[in-house]
Amino acid sequence: MSEEFIIGSKVRVVALPPYVKTADPMPMLRPPDVIHLGEEGIVLDRRPGGYWGIRFAKGAFLLDSQYIESIDKPPAIQ
Repeated sequence: MSEEFIIGSKVRVVALPPYVKTADPMPMLRPPDVIHLGEEGIVLDRRPGGYWGIRFAKGAFLLDSQYIESIDKPPAIQ
């Protein structure tokens, strides 16, 4: 089962896929070096096929949850 992320939360790249897909209306494949390991981004939306739209410094890309991890701290329980 894939991990769920909250829209607007911060995530970090933990592994690079063989290619990345842009989050444009007509997605295009790009080489994986447009993002790098450890790069942080913000979750924009959930897409069909198990992809997450994520905004990085070089643009918005679609990544599967296996390539990212949440870095937002959960709210403290009082």
